Amino acid sequence: MTEERAYWLAWSRVPGIGPVTLKRLSDRFGDVRAAWEAPPADLRGIDGIGPQSLEVIRQERDRLDPDTLLVNYSRTNPQFWTPADPGYPSLLLETPSPPPVLHYRGRPEILDDPKPFVAIVGTRYPTAYGRRWTRTMSTALAARGFTIVSGLAAGIDAEAHRGCLDVGGKTISVLGTGVDVIYPASNRALYADIERQGLILSEYPDGTQPERGNFPARNRIIAGLSRAVLVMEAPTKSGALITARFANEFGRDVFALPGSLDNEQAVGCLGLVNRGAQLILSEGHVLELLGEMPQLDLVDMAPAPVAPPPDLDPQLADVLAVLSADSLPFDLVVQQVGTAASDVSAALLQLELFGLVVQVPGMRYRRA
Repeated sequence: MTEERAYWLAWSRVPGIGPVTLKRLSDRFGDVRAAWEAPPADLRGIDGIGPQSLEVIRQERDRLDPDTLLVNYSRTNPQFWTPADPGYPSLLLETPSPPPVLHYRGRPEILDDPKPFVAIVGTRYPTAYGRRWTRTMSTALAARGFTIVSGLAAGIDAEAHRGCLDVGGKTISVLGTGVDVIYPASNRALYADIERQGLILSEYPDGTQPERGNFPARNRIIAGLSRAVLVMEAPTKSGALITARFANEFGRDVFALPGSLDNEQAVGCLGLVNRGAQLILSEGHVLELLGEMPQLDLVDMAPAPVAPPPDLDPQLADVLAVLSADSLPFDLVVQQVGTAASDVSAALLQLELFGLVVQVPGMRYRRA
């Protein structure tokens, strides 16, 4: 295992090889050590690796010794995981861009909690309404055992973390700096409380200072860790919308707090709703929908779905085939079946009558 993590670290030091390309290498060769030792000709077929990249890889493989790199890196970055380590967050491995190195501080055992994690994100300049509803949602979710994920930024992020901590909940902060760098400095006390009661994560080495390009990248980690993302207030160019976009790409649920068209900080949320995000109507409404999410350690223990009769109508069978124990929104069922929404709706109704399908809150369907 030590050898494998050394190669993840070595690949992360190769200029131009980002998390997406590294995931492709791992998938193609089975592990990153095999990719590191592969002949250059075998790397040419990987998307994202061209002639220039091949030359850089050749130079870095000649320069770097993975085992020596691991020893030296561990001296200044004593706490980190790679995808080869058992502590690495399993949900990030489902994404196309898992960070090759993930540093941490605080309580890593929080990641073992089987209850779904929920991200709460938004603008650095919220209104009183946005702050109030962020606290309401954060405390309600934390009090019921959900772990709150956010980014330690000023505004909505800080309110989400603080609301969770105030009721004794668990929270995870994903930074765009090193885990030892507090940004903004005004959140120093909050950082200390999260380190003591929660978990702090970053893909950047210790000592990394805030750089503008780091924050959009860290938003994919926030989305990847979470089963749902709540956007509380966001203008049209907010980083929270980047988090929501990643959430959509990763198959996570996105919720948005409705606001006024006259409020610049709410326009981004209204745009999310227009594109299919679920409205936050109350804390009870969101809790009801989140209650349908399977706990991670129970997914494999779920009972087998009810078997369909052998003479089931082919059109009904096509709809049933796209469903599983995890609920899907109606529009995604329609998209996957590839027929008219009215036909799919009628088929789902019949499947419900046959006891083969269950409708759950939010116009979602799953196998019975």
